[in-house]
Amino acid sequence: MNLDNLKELDLSGGQIKVYQATLELGLSTLNKIQEKTGIERRNIYDILNKLIEKGLISYTIEKGIKTYQCTHPNKLLEEIKKKEKILKDLQKEIPKIKDIFNSVKPDTRAEVFRGDESIKALLTEVLEYNESYWIGGNSFEHYKAVSKNLMIWFSHWMKKRVEKKHWMYDLVSHGTYLEGLEPNKKGKHKKNYYKYKQLPKGFYSPLVIIIFGNKVAQVVWSKQPFAFVLEEEKIKKSFMQYFNHFWN
Repeated sequence: MNLDNLKELDLSGGQIKVYQATLELGLSTLNKIQEKTGIERRNIYDILNKLIEKGLISYTIEKGIKTYQCTHPNKLLEEIKKKEKILKDLQKEIPKIKDIFNSVKPDTRAEVFRGDESIKALLTEVLEYNESYWIGGNSFEHYKAVSKNLMIWFSHWMKKRVEKKHWMYDLVSHGTYLEGLEPNKKGKHKKNYYKYKQLPKGFYSPLVIIIFGNKVAQVVWSKQPFAFVLEEEKIKKSFMQYFNHFWN
C-alpha cells in the first residue's frame, strides 16, 4: 500500500512512514516501529509526538511501557474535508487575485519558468485562451528529453485542452509529431481541436515557441525544462507573422 498522498495533508515523508508502519503493526512499541521503518529512535519519537498532536496516532501506557496505535481513519477524512474547505475558500478569492495581478503588471513583462512544476503552471495558463500557436514542436526531443512525470501530466493536459475546446496549431519540426496525433489522422485531429503542419525539411530546433494571448514562450525541453516568456502585443504580433508565413 502506498500512502504517499498523505503529503497532501502536510505530512512529511518520515511521518507517512511512521503512520503506515503503526497502521500495519497495530498496537506497537517504539522499538517495533523503528525496526519496521529504519528511522533513528530519537527521530521516531519526535515524529510520533507530531502525529499524536495531529490526532492520527494515540498511545497507552501499561506497566510503564508506552504503546502506539493509529486512531480511526475517520480522522483522515476529517482532515481531508478541512483541506477541501480551505481550497474552496481560496478558489473564491482567485478572481480578486487575478484583478490585482492584472492591475499591477507592466506593459512589457518577462518571466522565467524552470522545472517541471513551473512548466506545468505555464501550460495551464495557456488553456485560459481559446487557441495557441506552436512553432518548432519536436515531440519533446522524441519523448526522451523530459521526465516521465511531465509526460504523464502532459497527456492529461491534452485531454483537458480538448474539454476546453482549445485549438492547438502545431507547426512542428520536420518529421516529428505527437503520439496519437500522427500526420495521417486528420479526422482525429479535428475531434481533438488540433491542426498540424511541418516546417520545411532540414528545419529543426530544440527551442519550441508557444504563442498565446499576448505572450510568447520560448521553451527548451530537458530533465529540468526551461522557458523564457515575454508578454507584449507587438512582440506577439511579430512572432505570429513568422508563424503565418511558414504555416501558409
